[in-house]
Amino acid sequence: MPFTKSRTPLSWVSGTALLLSGCVAPRIATEVATAPSVPGAFRTARDSVSPAVAAGDTTTAADMPYATFFDDARLRALIDTAVRNNPEVLATLQEVEMSRNELRGIRGRLLPKVGVGAGAGIEKVGLYTSQGAGDASAEITPGEKVPERLGDLMLGFNASWEVDVRGKIRNQKGAALNRYLGSVEGSRFVRTALVAEVANTYYELSALDAKLAIIRQTIDLQRRELEVVRAQREAAAVTELAVKQFEALLLNAQAMEYEVLQQIREAENRLNRLLGRFPQPVERGALAASGGAQVLRLGLPLQLLRNRPDIRQAETEVAASKFDLRAARAEFFPELNLGAGLGARAFAAKYLFKFPESMMYGLVSEVAAPLLNRTAQQAEFGRASAYQRKALIEYRRAILAGVSEVSDVASAIGNLEQEY
Repeated sequence: MPFTKSRTPLSWVSGTALLLSGCVAPRIATEVATAPSVPGAFRTARDSVSPAVAAGDTTTAADMPYATFFDDARLRALIDTAVRNNPEVLATLQEVEMSRNELRGIRGRLLPKVGVGAGAGIEKVGLYTSQGAGDASAEITPGEKVPERLGDLMLGFNASWEVDVRGKIRNQKGAALNRYLGSVEGSRFVRTALVAEVANTYYELSALDAKLAIIRQTIDLQRRELEVVRAQREAAAVTELAVKQFEALLLNAQAMEYEVLQQIREAENRLNRLLGRFPQPVERGALAASGGAQVLRLGLPLQLLRNRPDIRQAETEVAASKFDLRAARAEFFPELNLGAGLGARAFAAKYLFKFPESMMYGLVSEVAAPLLNRTAQQAEFGRASAYQRKALIEYRRAILAGVSEVSDVASAIGNLEQEY
């Protein structure tokens, strides 16, 4: 027997080594979510600061509510309606709710699952079998033979728990939490863009109304001039060519009127879509005369990291990708699952709650680890690594786009001041 005794430790050592060799996981490349080197201030028109633009000041327009930018009560009412009813905004709110429930579901996986179960059945075995022959001569209770038709009643509780030894579920929870926060920022970004689009369309309508009024004044003037020219033709003061020229000018102005009317209708329909309603007239005021311009406070480029919802959303996606990668790496390690059951089982109802005879219970533990053909785990780890790199690129792209957009607006304001 010494040979047998010497094999047992060797088999344990070799089996353990084989198990550990199958649990080797790839290393995570260190990726740091660093923002591009941003300038100290936004670039404005001719690289100078316009009187209407306060650059380099830590006070930023992002800290001010949108209502402070619009004096027109009609416009503010339209914006409020759009924020409440716009389909895209409502859809983003549902995305937030979806992310919240996904987070709740993953949090629940960290805790044991407990359930209750009940069952009933009946069994009859053949007499000319080993089980049937044994049942025929056996007693199920003292003095009572095993019934030919044996019932089976069961009532009990069961529990299962995936023990998060390597942090896979905790990392999945971290990814879900960051994506929930990202969905909130995404919803804010959609609302911000909606406010800007509603305001732009409203002012476009006001400008088209003013343009239409000028065209109609021009048409009235040209009609009177045409009547004068026709009278002069009757008096032989001008030729027919002069009349035709004035008629052409009038027709051209009338064509411009219909073109502007179509533009107004399209702008109204576009605004109604933003408001989440069917086409209808839009109440609006006249284009206000240019008064004292409100100073646009840009703040500092670094403040975009805190104020721009799209940049904050990209940042949360970077954080989520890190948790995804850690969760994918945890798939290479063993998983520990625990199970338990407690209940009562008997062949008849009168014995079901007769304790301790009818009591049943069980405990089980299971350790499982990938050993061969880990292609699925390797592919998921590779996908998570690529997604993390993509999230970092998108984060940097969002910062570059944000700084450029603000610089474009500041430059446009400065150039408009110089033009007018």
